[in-house]
Amino acid sequence: MSAPLSPVRAIGLVARREFLTQVGKKSFVISNVIILLAIVGGIVAYSLFSGGGDDRAKIGVVGDQALAPVLVAAGDAVGTPVEVTAIDSEQAGRERVENGDLDVVLIPGADGSATAVTESEIGSGLRAVIDGAVMQRAQTEALTAQGVDPARLAEEAGKAVVTVDALDPPDPEKGQRVALSVAVVVLLYMQIMMFGMYVAMGVVEEKSSRVVELLLSTLRPLQLLWGKVIGIGAVGLLQLAAYGVAGVGAGLATGTLTVTGTALGVLVGTLGWFVLGFAFFAVLYAAAGSMVSRQEDVNATASPLMVLIVIMFFSAFSSVSDPDGTVSNVLSWIPPFSAILMPLRIAAGVASPTQVVGTVALMLAVTAALSVLAAKIYQRSILRIGKVVSWKEALGR
Repeated sequence: MSAPLSPVRAIGLVARREFLTQVGKKSFVISNVIILLAIVGGIVAYSLFSGGGDDRAKIGVVGDQALAPVLVAAGDAVGTPVEVTAIDSEQAGRERVENGDLDVVLIPGADGSATAVTESEIGSGLRAVIDGAVMQRAQTEALTAQGVDPARLAEEAGKAVVTVDALDPPDPEKGQRVALSVAVVVLLYMQIMMFGMYVAMGVVEEKSSRVVELLLSTLRPLQLLWGKVIGIGAVGLLQLAAYGVAGVGAGLATGTLTVTGTALGVLVGTLGWFVLGFAFFAVLYAAAGSMVSRQEDVNATASPLMVLIVIMFFSAFSSVSDPDGTVSNVLSWIPPFSAILMPLRIAAGVASPTQVVGTVALMLAVTAALSVLAAKIYQRSILRIGKVVSWKEALGR
């Protein structure tokens, strides 16, 4: 007679079976390849069409090119960079404006003025650059005529600067942090709900086929429950890691993401919180699945869990614009809200180490308690074939 399985080995065997069953499905492989290609392709397309183009205004200068460096410097100073091209004649300049090769052609006058030739009108930003450059060039020539060294004057005047001391300085990485936060919220919402339902469906399938009766002859309910949760959770973690690595890798490679440390930290944090959030809900989904005999009845017992996940999603999504607000700060301490709000706060850079450790400890404690309760529900319901078992009956009340 073979020796009884140890708890660890029993859970491991169930987890291995669940993992191999899920990843061995052709639909799983094909769908994930398509999604990964879509993620990488979308990020590459975004980098090419949104930030990779040269949006500098094109200015042509006829004749003397003394105005060219002044235009470039003036454009850089006001945040409206320009590209200056030398033009041989006025007629050639007009033709290039008409053809759309140049936005503006400047024809310098004898008295320091200039005529700007354009197709229709000049934008206010570009007009400010041109007016400032022409005026600066005229002032330089006037100072030189009066015997004043313009370079010396600029050096002395440059010492008179204004230093800005902002009480709440803007975060140059805010846009990328917001994008990461939104991605984290959406991914965790989808993964937790989808793989939680996989657990429930797997339990119902075993129950309806009577396979569970054979399994429970050698395994304890808690071992079977945790083996299923760990196996399917490993598949979800693998899938989420693939999505995250593909997205972050493509973002860093194309320059769409420049916050390397933040992006990698968010990826690791998201994977960790998926494990905690999935474990919390998966044990409850397993209990919900054990209460029905047909897969079409799962929604009846799992609907409270789906409602809770949706509430979590909307609370997190509403906190994206204010991740350090009171609502986000308070809810992030409450399981299971912390599973989706803490990764958001980590992405936004507002989560303290104390809060991270504290919320992780709370999630682990609550999940451990729920797993014991779910195992009791599972044990009471899994062998009951026929009508749907209510939560009240499953809890023994």
